[in-house]
Amino acid sequence: MIKFDNITKIYQPSGAIVLQNISLEIKNGEFVSIVGKSGAGKTTLLKLILGIEAPTSGEIYFNEKNIAHTTPVKIQELRRRIGTVYQDYKLLSNKTVYENVAYIMAVEGKEDKEIAIEVPNILEAIGLHEMTGKFPRELSGGEQQRLAVARALVNNPEVIIADEPTGNLDPYNSYEVISLLEKMNKLGKTIILATHDREIINKLGKRVITLDNGKLIRDEENGNFII
Repeated sequence: MIKFDNITKIYQPSGAIVLQNISLEIKNGEFVSIVGKSGAGKTTLLKLILGIEAPTSGEIYFNEKNIAHTTPVKIQELRRRIGTVYQDYKLLSNKTVYENVAYIMAVEGKEDKEIAIEVPNILEAIGLHEMTGKFPRELSGGEQQRLAVARALVNNPEVIIADEPTGNLDPYNSYEVISLLEKMNKLGKTIILATHDREIINKLGKRVITLDNGKLIRDEENGNFII
């Protein structure tokens, strides 16, 4: 599914080495957590997967296709296969719950008939079907993050990247969001979760990749949060 082959990322002109000689493979249908202190390289690693950043050296493969130094058109095609969830939600404040999800489908060129069918389905699946007419400001933090998950899921991506999705949430709402990600994983989605939350990692009991100062120092199945 996703393979890093000896990836190094150096930011210029500072010369800061953000990732150094990273090699890893994430298989189709896995649930993988990326952990590490602030500045360890987690977000840069996710940006490389999304094609937002290009590696200084090394190769990145998505379904056996090299994406490390590809064209902007190919990068856009890649991003359509990946859903993203962020800590700050990135919702459209002037659009309703329904419109926030419908907008993502419209951008991808989906027809109105398909949008009218799929948006209610995804809102039902994440428990927001009774809030379709509300605006983000009228939702709780947990509801806003669930809406962000809906936007990530609506175009049926192969991979979901969640970058600190529970960073602004209380423990209850954090559990709800992680449960949604687990549900999507059971349905066959590949989940890549970056988080500082020790309790979440230890409860998941899934694969954990630990970064420290840009180096991969630990990669464990059924891993724990150890830094």
